[in-house]
Amino acid sequence: MNTEFDFSKIDEGRTVYVRSVEIADLPEDVREQVSGSGTIYAVHRADGERLALVKDRHMAFVLARQNDYAPVTVH
Repeated sequence: MNTEFDFSKIDEGRTVYVRSVEIADLPEDVREQVSGSGTIYAVHRADGERLALVKDRHMAFVLARQNDYAPVTVH
């Protein structure tokens, strides 16, 4: 399947990126607000600004869509 796609028409301003974050890697003041240990999920704008931290991946996608963003996963 070699179909060309015109990426110039994508509204990058509405795309957000969801990635996992180890709680231990967060700043101390943020860690104090998160109970437990392990992984949470961050929602970021294309320029890298963190918009939100949530407890699970599903919640990150729901939050993004509720705010009219198009979420994609970052590996």
